[in-house]
Amino acid sequence: MQKAIILDDKAIQRALTRIAHEIIERNKGIEHCLLAGIKTRGIHLANRLAERIEKIEGQPIAVGELDISLYRDDLSKKHHHGEPEVKGADIPIDVTNKKVILVDDVLYTGRTVRAAMDALMDVGRPAQIQLAVLIDRGHRELPIRADFIGKNVPTSSAERIVVELIEVDQSDQVTIFEK
Repeated sequence: MQKAIILDDKAIQRALTRIAHEIIERNKGIEHCLLAGIKTRGIHLANRLAERIEKIEGQPIAVGELDISLYRDDLSKKHHHGEPEVKGADIPIDVTNKKVILVDDVLYTGRTVRAAMDALMDVGRPAQIQLAVLIDRGHRELPIRADFIGKNVPTSSAERIVVELIEVDQSDQVTIFEK
């Protein structure tokens, strides 16, 4: 049952614009930086961030993608609509000595981020890994925190956050549901 819309399309746009500015500020520009979107929605968020960063900085930032399904330790516990497709990493530049900003839609237990870091380390050794998320809902099981957060949404474990992006779902919104 839907409880509320947490972010509408305009709020998502504002959050991503703010995160883009924070990434530039924290890294004193974008030199030696790379955005790595975590499949599926993180990739679209990374591309949107890259567009904003390029408008602000006047130069492009590299964008890659990570498919972490091979690295999840709890994959068998998850209910998927079919088998997950394993692709690994598609990173356009060498990550060695780069600042890699992982991008995902929701930060929950931290397991997805841990898996993404494992996948990233398999392709190189970044100087630094940062994390940007649209929603941080709490309930961490691992000592992982986001560096850039669109919105903190404290939730109960009986609630579910659903991020819809126009590239995948034909609309932009973040909704909270009661299980």
